[in-house]
Amino acid sequence: MNAPIGVTDDPWRNWRAATPARLALGRAGQGMPTDETLRFGWAHAMARDAIHAALDTAALSGALQAEGWETRSVRSSASDRATYLRRPDLGRQLAADDAQRLRAEAGAGCDLCLVVGDGLSSLAVARHAVPLLGALRPLLPAGLRLAPVVIATQARVALADEIGEACGARLAAILIGERPGLSSPDSLGIYLTHGPRRGRHDAQRNCISNVRPQGLSYGAAAFRLAWLLRESLRRGLSGVELKDESDLAVLDSGAAPAPPLPG
Repeated sequence: MNAPIGVTDDPWRNWRAATPARLALGRAGQGMPTDETLRFGWAHAMARDAIHAALDTAALSGALQAEGWETRSVRSSASDRATYLRRPDLGRQLAADDAQRLRAEAGAGCDLCLVVGDGLSSLAVARHAVPLLGALRPLLPAGLRLAPVVIATQARVALADEIGEACGARLAAILIGERPGLSSPDSLGIYLTHGPRRGRHDAQRNCISNVRPQGLSYGAAAFRLAWLLRESLRRGLSGVELKDESDLAVLDSGAAPAPPLPG
């Protein structure tokens, strides 16, 4: 569409409509135009809110139970959000009483322990955890022994290792809020670890990132996770030794091939 008479046409306008990326921001003298400055401030505020907002664990637990999931709630050793942000190590450790309770309830163990952790974006967890688990459930192998879904607050990725160990799980997968970006304050990440236990490191995990409607869809993420957990159980490993080839696969259940990635 042509610009009105007297107004310079912006050749970047159509590109900006196709992506949330911050393209060709322009300038006003030595600074950015006012509208771009305001948009930056708004995006930065959204990212800060996503980090500091508390996860409504009762609402999340209720929504999961309504979908047929059994749930448990735990917390890390970080007593509050300020401590969590200053002390990442405490976010990787279970509170002692919760660890004891999970071990007491573990029984004979399980194949998979699913953890939902607030991480650095409770907004991502509140928006995407329930629909993602809903997409995953029909793709899980028949006979898979599941622990109750564990909802963890003040959680870092490695907290799932101790939770999985306490539950006697062969695999642990954590759905966790990723560090917000200026165009994606609600991005969800998934980390899968075989043989979860304290002391595991990042090279021993498989990661699926940017799960949200504007990124990797629930269906595509669920398919990828289901493929990885099947292969992890079959081969007895995870991380750098387990390459993600889910885009070439069809699950045994007869599900359709993995949906194409965006773009």
